[in-house]
Amino acid sequence: MENERNNIIVGRNAVRELLRSDRDVDKILVQSGQRNGSIGEIIALAKKNKIVVTEISKAKMDALAEGMVHQGICAYASSVNYSSVEDILETARQRGEKPFIVIADEINDPHNLGAIIRCAEGAGAHGVIIPKHRSVGLTGVVAKASAGAIEHMHVAKVTNIARTVDDLKKEGVWVFAADMGGDNYYDTDLNCACAIVMGSEGNGITRLVKEKCDAVISIPMYGRVNSFNVSTACAVLLCEVARQRR
Repeated sequence: MENERNNIIVGRNAVRELLRSDRDVDKILVQSGQRNGSIGEIIALAKKNKIVVTEISKAKMDALAEGMVHQGICAYASSVNYSSVEDILETARQRGEKPFIVIADEINDPHNLGAIIRCAEGAGAHGVIIPKHRSVGLTGVVAKASAGAIEHMHVAKVTNIARTVDDLKKEGVWVFAADMGGDNYYDTDLNCACAIVMGSEGNGITRLVKEKCDAVISIPMYGRVNSFNVSTACAVLLCEVARQRR
């Protein structure tokens, strides 16, 4: 059974068939203490497919299922299937353009991720990269917040953002961390193969990822607050990349 609003699949048979389908799965949630029998088999299949499995309480499981019989297990299915980092780079090659990528480092608010995908598509980026862990996936809320952009934008989900930054740099991509204390973004040459890293709502860019970036760029603030919302900041920076390229 599926909760269409949240892309949640509940029940043992439904989750098992989801894992056997071609549809991408963000994560599996299992009720605490429920790992025997068929649930154990489903967990093994999920781990074989490198899908995150997380234990939650019965109360949380009941709330997610919204009255549906969950049998101790549910899954978050993606609204659309994920791409790969190579798909993103190949799209740039096919267009004859320098790669233009957004890295969303542990964004947890689906409205923010949807807005970032919308910004990326509108600014002409080739793809968005998100981490497999500690990040919202491509849920129905994300799809709605993207205003349809999710259908036209590669989104790659990777195990390790820091390692992905290293791989991009080997491909000649300059990686810029969007954070406080950096160079003014409008004084930075962004007319290059580039990836812009946007940090999470509460903690910003993770330390290791920031250390691996080539430079830090900042948006000057003139009011009393010290930063924009992450999706607003993303729009400002991506539009500057687009302006410099054109």
